[in-house]
Amino acid sequence: MSNIEIRKVKLIDLTKLQDIGRKTFIETFSEENTEEDMRKYLEEEFSSDKLTIELNNQYSEFYFAEFETNVIGYLKVNYAQAQTEIKDKNSLEIERIYVSKEYHGKKIGQILVDKALQIAKQNTLNYLWLGVWEKNTRAIHFYKKNGFVEFDKHIFKLGNDEQIDIMMKLELNHKG
Repeated sequence: MSNIEIRKVKLIDLTKLQDIGRKTFIETFSEENTEEDMRKYLEEEFSSDKLTIELNNQYSEFYFAEFETNVIGYLKVNYAQAQTEIKDKNSLEIERIYVSKEYHGKKIGQILVDKALQIAKQNTLNYLWLGVWEKNTRAIHFYKKNGFVEFDKHIFKLGNDEQIDIMMKLELNHKG
């Protein structure tokens, strides 16, 4: 899978973003959550209005991972006040990083994490941080393998269900 393209998502890509966002969220979380909670979350978080606002926010960026013109994954990062929590101007939040199930194990997630790292380093930020569902052991293992460490927990609301996210961060060294 050497010919993966990473490109910044634009407003014209809204429908593709909704499609990959919904698809990968369902693949990742539908087994462990009720249909009602999933539907509510998908309607709210992937509505055209909400995604348009996010795409127009100068402090948020989306990137597609594409293989042969098909969107197979995506990344959303937030700077400064667009961050969902910490809002530290010296950090970058990875709010979303998802890969279509059929491409799991093909290093697409790694390419997207590397993109976030590249963005953080270009902006000389001190650390990357993210929240990951405590039951998503595959993702937790992946982030630990990339040097992220747990530093806190927070509540993530999926529909009407309050869930625990483990907050993880990766300190960046700009020397050398």
